Amino acid sequence: MNIIHAKDRLKAFENWVLEGTPPRKWPLTWFYRAGRTAYAVVRDIVDGQMALHAMSLVYTTLLSIVPLLALSFSVLKAMGAHYHMQPFLFQFFEPMGEQGIELAEQLLGFVDNIRVGVLGSVGLAFLVYTVISLIQKIESSFNMIWRVPNLRSMSQRFSNYLSVILVGPLLMFSAMGLSATVFSSTIIMRLMEIEPFGSAIIVLSRFTPFFLVVAAFTFFYVFMPNTRVYLRYAFAGGLIAGVMWQTGSLVFAYFVAESTRYAAIYSTFAIGIFLMIWLQVNWMILLLGASISFYLQHPGNISRRREVSFSPELQEKTALALMWMVCRPFGEGKPAPQQEWLEHRLGIPGDVTRRVSDKLISGGLLSLGGPNGDLLLPGRSLDLISIRDVLSAVRKDEDQIVDRLPDIMPEEMTHFHSGGTEETFASLVKRHGEGRKETV
Repeated sequence: MNIIHAKDRLKAFENWVLEGTPPRKWPLTWFYRAGRTAYAVVRDIVDGQMALHAMSLVYTTLLSIVPLLALSFSVLKAMGAHYHMQPFLFQFFEPMGEQGIELAEQLLGFVDNIRVGVLGSVGLAFLVYTVISLIQKIESSFNMIWRVPNLRSMSQRFSNYLSVILVGPLLMFSAMGLSATVFSSTIIMRLMEIEPFGSAIIVLSRFTPFFLVVAAFTFFYVFMPNTRVYLRYAFAGGLIAGVMWQTGSLVFAYFVAESTRYAAIYSTFAIGIFLMIWLQVNWMILLLGASISFYLQHPGNISRRREVSFSPELQEKTALALMWMVCRPFGEGKPAPQQEWLEHRLGIPGDVTRRVSDKLISGGLLSLGGPNGDLLLPGRSLDLISIRDVLSAVRKDEDQIVDRLPDIMPEEMTHFHSGGTEETFASLVKRHGEGRKETV
């Protein structure tokens, strides 16, 4: 009986979190929203998809980490800033203890042995492909969290991914160099002689690596998903992820220090095991921060689970609602709505609206416009768009599987697409059975 009562209370609490009336006074409103977001993130962790994507990224990272560092080194070496990569790698592998420092030195040795200039066209293409595949896996994981069904187009992948590979390291190490220059300037040195400015500057300099980590997380959350992410939500997710990363570094360092028995059992394989565990922790933290950013920007998705049944009724009504919300302001001479705003207005998962809007776009009923390509416009004149056209575009079998179905149905049943009839299967079977007898 106690177990039954506990389950009932847990179910009532879950319903209150998902569907309850939020409080109106601060800070209760903040706690309510934070609790709902935490519940949704834990639900995603239990679902297992996030851990599965993190494991996939660990495997891809092990294959592409040396090519990625080689390309980054080539860019930084051309700018004379490749020496800044070493302390960054040492800081990343520092929680693994002495083995982590050894691993960082080995990676740097591998990178030094790679000469991008003598690889040749085939080798360089393979090197770039390996790195791009890692970033594509990252985008796929972020799109899963943000409920975005499609990756970037091929041209966008090439340009955007290369900008991350080539420009990203320059921005990171430029920020590190700028912070070092600021803290060593004459004005800062004079301020350090005055208290409490001196202590504050020392504390700020110690937190500079943490701020850079938060900035890196925020950059990933803004850039990687194939959708628009607001900076304030990306920064909130990056800040929480940065705190989790610092905490995870301390916990993992303690775990490595206390795991001498594992090192004795696995011998030289221990460093590989620790590396995979540490990479898994890092990717999970990155994806958790992305999930937090998503739920902060889309709180309506907290009440819905990830699995959505794409029923014909849902797709048809969503298509009609989208067309109405696009055609009405166009006919009244008002600005075109943004696709993300339409998703908020409809209050249904974004992957549903994206799939439906893609069908309408491919059917020529909608088109993308605006400077960022995120505004929805009618694809043709309003007097050339009918309700039948909208329903036909949604019902269209894009893979043309219907055309390969065997012709075994009675002719009366082929009219189901236009509404069907009230005739029962009993009368159909009886009439066609009698027709077969007469033929015989």
